Amino acid sequence: MTETADLEALRTDVQQFLATEAPHDWRDASRTQEDFVATQRDWFQKLVKAGYATPHWPKEWPGGGRSLSEQKVIYEELAKADVPRLLLSFASTYHAFATLHECGTEEQKAKYLPRILEGETWCQGFSEPGAGSDLASLKCKAERVSRPGGDVYLINGQKIWSTMSQYADRCLLLVRTSSDGVKQAGITYLLMDMKTPGVTVRPIRQIQGDEEFGEIFLDNVEVPVSERVGEEGKGWAVAQATLASERGLTLMELGYRMRGALSRVAKLIREHGHEEDRGVLRDFGALVTEVDAVCAIADQFLDNRIKGVERVGDASIVKNAYSRALRAYSLLGVRLGGIDEQYLAPITFGDLNTGNWMADYMNSFAWTIAGGSEEVQRNIIAERMLEMPREPKQWVL
Repeated sequence: MTETADLEALRTDVQQFLATEAPHDWRDASRTQEDFVATQRDWFQKLVKAGYATPHWPKEWPGGGRSLSEQKVIYEELAKADVPRLLLSFASTYHAFATLHECGTEEQKAKYLPRILEGETWCQGFSEPGAGSDLASLKCKAERVSRPGGDVYLINGQKIWSTMSQYADRCLLLVRTSSDGVKQAGITYLLMDMKTPGVTVRPIRQIQGDEEFGEIFLDNVEVPVSERVGEEGKGWAVAQATLASERGLTLMELGYRMRGALSRVAKLIREHGHEEDRGVLRDFGALVTEVDAVCAIADQFLDNRIKGVERVGDASIVKNAYSRALRAYSLLGVRLGGIDEQYLAPITFGDLNTGNWMADYMNSFAWTIAGGSEEVQRNIIAERMLEMPREPKQWVL
C-alpha cells in the first residue's frame, strides 16, 4: 500500500472506533468536578485500549511509534468527532512522558511510563507567585540532607497555576538547589509524589467559576535524590524538554476543534433570526476565514515538522493565531446569544467545549498567557525567526 492508502485506512479505523465508542453526552456528564474526572479517566482508558491515546510514544508502547502523518490523522478525527479533550492526562502523556523519555534514567522510565497508561496523573510544579513568565527566577528551595534510607531533598516553597494539581498523583517539580552563578544554573528537576507529607494543594477559583488550576505549598517535603531527573543544578535544560512537548499536534487539534465548533455559532444565528442580518453574516464570514487560516497555519506547521524543515518561531505563530481566533469565536457567540448568554452557568474545566459562551469567552483570555504569553511569542518570532534586534531591557531608576 502507498502512504496515502495507509493513512486513509487508519482514518477509517479511527472513524469506526469513534462511531461506537465516542461519548456523545460527555458535557452533561461532566457538570461536577468529580464527574469530569470520572469521564476523563474512562475516555482515556478507552483510547489507550484502542491505541489512540499515545501515538507519539515509541513503538514499544500501546499505539506508539506512529509517524507524524499518522498522528495528524488521529487528532484530526478526534477533533471532528467532538470527543472530550484529554485535559486530565495531558501533563502525563506529554510533559511527563517527554521529560522521562528524553532525560530520565531507565529505572525511572520503567517505573513511571506504565503507570501513566494505567491512569496515573501528573501535574507541573514550575511557576511561582514571583516567577511566572520569568521562570528562571523561581525561589522554591531544596536542600540536600542525609536520612537513614538515603539522601533526600528537603523542599520548602510554593508553586502556582498548576493545572489540575488537586487530582494529580505526581508532580514535575523545579526547585532551587543553588544561588551561585546565573539563575538558570541552580535549578534542579525532581519527580515528587503528591501524597508526600508536607504537600498541600489549594484549588484556585477563576473568574468563570472554574477551578482548573491549583497552588501547591511545600513545607519540609522530602523527595529522594533518586527521583531527580538529570544532574543537580542542570534542571533548566530538562525543563526545556518538558515545555517543548506540547507543541504542534495540540495546536492542530485545537484548530480543528474550533472549526467543528463553528456549527454552534451558525445555530445561534438561526435561533435568533439573524439569517438576513448582513452585519452578523459579515462577522461570521470573517470568523470562518480566521479559523480556516488557523487550521491552514497549523497544517503547514505540521507539514514542515514532518519534512524536517520546522523553523524556530513556527509554533509561536500558530499559538498566537489560535488564541486570537478563540477570542473572536467566543465573543461572537456571546453577542449573538443575547441576554441569555450573559448568564454564567456552573461549568467544569472550560475551554471552547463547554457550550457556555460567557465562560468560554472569559477563558479565551487565558490562552493569550498559557504556554507563553503573546508578548513572549512575538519576541520569539521577531528575534529568532526574523533576526530583529533584541528587545531592550527596561531599567527602573
